[in-house]
Amino acid sequence: MNLQAVLQLFQRDVRLQSLVKGINSPTPQYFQLSSLSGSAINFVAVSTWAHADVNHLFILNDKEEAAYFQNDLEELSQALDIFYFPDSFKKTGQFHELNSSHSMLRTEALMKFSGNNVNKKVLVTYPEALWEKVAGSHAFNKNMVQLKVGDVLKVDPLLEQLVGWGFHHTDFVYEPGQYALRGGILDIYSFGNDKPYRVELFGEDIDSIRLFDPETQLSERKLTQVTLIANMDTHTVDHVKTSLPEFLPANTVVWIKDPAYVQGVIEQMEQRLDDWLQTGQKVRVDEDEEMELKETDFVKAAPLMDQLMQKHTVVFGNREWLMDKGIQPQSIIFDTQEQPVFNRQFDMLLKDLGSHNSNKYSLFIFADNPRQLERLRSVFEDLKADFVFYPIPVAISSGFIDHSLKIVCYTDHQIFQRFHKSRIKQAYNKNKAITMKTLRELQPGDYVTHIDHGVGVYSGLQKIESGGKMQEAIRIIYKNNDLLYVNINSLHKISKYTGKEGVEPRVNKLGSDAWDKLKEKAKTQVKDIAKDLIKLYAVRKAQQGFAHAPDTYLQTELEASFLYEDTPDQSKATADVKRDMEAPAPMDRLVCGDVGFGKTEVAIRAAFKSIVDGKQAAVLVPTTILAFQHYKTFSDRLKDFPCTVDYLN
Repeated sequence: MNLQAVLQLFQRDVRLQSLVKGINSPTPQYFQLSSLSGSAINFVAVSTWAHADVNHLFILNDKEEAAYFQNDLEELSQALDIFYFPDSFKKTGQFHELNSSHSMLRTEALMKFSGNNVNKKVLVTYPEALWEKVAGSHAFNKNMVQLKVGDVLKVDPLLEQLVGWGFHHTDFVYEPGQYALRGGILDIYSFGNDKPYRVELFGEDIDSIRLFDPETQLSERKLTQVTLIANMDTHTVDHVKTSLPEFLPANTVVWIKDPAYVQGVIEQMEQRLDDWLQTGQKVRVDEDEEMELKETDFVKAAPLMDQLMQKHTVVFGNREWLMDKGIQPQSIIFDTQEQPVFNRQFDMLLKDLGSHNSNKYSLFIFADNPRQLERLRSVFEDLKADFVFYPIPVAISSGFIDHSLKIVCYTDHQIFQRFHKSRIKQAYNKNKAITMKTLRELQPGDYVTHIDHGVGVYSGLQKIESGGKMQEAIRIIYKNNDLLYVNINSLHKISKYTGKEGVEPRVNKLGSDAWDKLKEKAKTQVKDIAKDLIKLYAVRKAQQGFAHAPDTYLQTELEASFLYEDTPDQSKATADVKRDMEAPAPMDRLVCGDVGFGKTEVAIRAAFKSIVDGKQAAVLVPTTILAFQHYKTFSDRLKDFPCTVDYLN
C-alpha cells in the first residue's frame, strides 16, 4: 500500500463525501470538523481538494503552524499551486522593517490568484498576515511587464518603470527589487519569482532569457517568457487596497482552525498598530527607503471575520465563535487520536504496533528520508516483530491513529524524538549570496589570487568597453602597476589571498612565467607527498587490524534517533567510516567539515560501533573545555544505550 491508498480511504469516507457535497453547493455552508488529531486534518483537506472544484484558504493560529500545515499539504498532494502567505514584516507582530523574501512570497501568491485560471489553488496563512490589506486584483495588470524571447525591448523605458516600482540598480542582483545592466545583459530580480532572470539582448531584440542562481551568478535554465512584477505590498500604480477575503475568488472555501483566537490576535495587532502610529516612526523598506504605515493599510477584526463568513466555512478547531454568531454548523465527527510518545523505546513501539496489528489496523510509517524507513525495517527484523508496516517516503508533521478507518499513521521523527523542520521557499538575499558577498566585502588594497595570473592587489570595480559594449570588470594591480581587468563572469577564478598571518605576499608580474613555475613546483611537491603516502598506506594495508561486525539493530537505532536529518555528506562520511571499520586492515580516516556540520555525530556513531563489538573508544581533543563538551554530548546522545561514558583531563 502507498500514499494514494491512504488518501483513497479518506476520499471514500461518507463523512468526507458529505463535506464535499456541501462545499459544492451554491450557497455558503458552515461545517464543524471535530476530533481531528495530528496531520489527519491535512488528509481530509487534500482529499476534499481532489473532489471539489474550488479554491481553499487555510487560516492557522500562528506562523509556525501555517508553515507546517503548508508543508503537509504539499507533501500529500504533490501539487504546485499551494502557496504560503506570510505577513510583510521581518519580525511578525512588529512594524520596524519589511521582509523582501516575504514580499516575494505574497506577491507570487496574489499574482497566481489574480489570473483567469483560479481553480484548485490553495493559500495558507495566519492572523498577522490575514489582517494586512493587499492590492486589488485589477492592480496587477498595471504593475506587470511581460518579456518574451524575440520581442523588441526598449531598455530605458523599462528601467524607468523598474525605478518607479522601487527597484534599485546594483552591480549584481541578490535579492528581490534589484536590477543590473552590463552591456547587453540585463539581470532583474522580480517579486513574482524566487530566483532572478537574466535577459540577453541583441541590439533591442531579446535574444534569450535565463533563470539564474544569485549565489553563483550562473545561469540555470532557459525560459521563453517571464513576467516582471512590482512589490505589490509597497509599490503599485493603483494604491487602492482590499482585504484578502475580498481579493480571493468567490469560489473559495475558508478553513479556519479557531475563529475566536484569530479575531483575538488581530484585535491585539490593532492595539500594537495604534501604539506604533503614535510614535511617528517609519517602516524600513530597504537600505535606501522608508515608508509610512496607515491605519487604512489593515482591516478591522470584526468586518474581516464577517467577510470570511460570507464564504463556505470549515472550522476544524473551536466552534464556539460560530455559535456566538448564531451560526449552527453541520457537525462532522471523526475518531482520531495523536501519535503516542515512545521516547525512543522500541519495546513500547513494538507493543503498540503489535496491538493495532492484532486489531486489523493497517500500519503506515511516514519519513521524508527513505534511509530512515530502511533503518526501521532493519530494527523491526532484528527484534523479530510479528507485523508488517507500510513505509511511506513522505514527510508529515504529526502522526495520528484513525479508529474509523482503522489506520495507524506514525512519523519517524516522533518515534525518535527527532527535530522536524518546516521548509518554506525563501528568496535569496545578500546574507546568503556567499560568492557575491565576498566580492562586495573586498576593499581596495586587499590581496587576491587569480588562478591564471597569481597574486595581485584588488583595486575595485570599473566599467570598460568590450566588443562595443560597456561591461563591469574587476580591476587587479600587478607588479610594476600592470592592470588586469577580469569580467565578472570569470569571478570564480578569483579568491581572496590567504597565507601566513602577518607576512605580506609577493605580488606577481603579469606576462612572466613565475606563477606557472610556482604552480608546477607545487604540483611536483604534491606528487612527491602522494608517492610517500601511497607507500605508507601500502604497508598499512598489509597489516592485520580488527574487523568490526556489520551493523546491528542497536547501531541502526542510534543513527535513526539522530535529532536532525542527515546531510548527504554526513551520510557518506558515516558509511565510509563504518566500511573502514569493517575491513580487516587498520583504519586511518580524516573527516573534515566546518563548525556545526555534524562531525561529532559521525564520531559518536563510530565509537558506538566499537562498543557494540565489545571494544572501548577513546576520544582525544585539544583542550579541557572541549573534553567536557564532548563528554556531555556523548553522554546525552548515548544515554538510552548500554554503554558508559566518562571523561579525563
